Amino acid sequence: MTRILLTYLVPLLLPFVFYFIWAWLVRGRKEGDPHPLTKGAYFWLLLTGFVLLGIVLGFTAYFGSNDPGGTYIPPRFEDGQVIPGRVE
Repeated sequence: MTRILLTYLVPLLLPFVFYFIWAWLVRGRKEGDPHPLTKGAYFWLLLTGFVLLGIVLGFTAYFGSNDPGGTYIPPRFEDGQVIPGRVE
């Protein structure tokens, strides 16, 4: 669950968090100016989130993968226990 959270949700939601913090900090705007949340920056937030998501997925694929020349041994049931799959 932690891996899913760090790999998918954090990079996607982090731009929204930064934007809401920024909007909270600039709340002392001039009278009559629209609130920053109503200016429609959600497209750029989503785009930034997906770019960060792609970077994290690329980083995970590059540094978290096994040897491409290895042999995959699938999981098996042995002596009442499940032996997880692995790459040798």
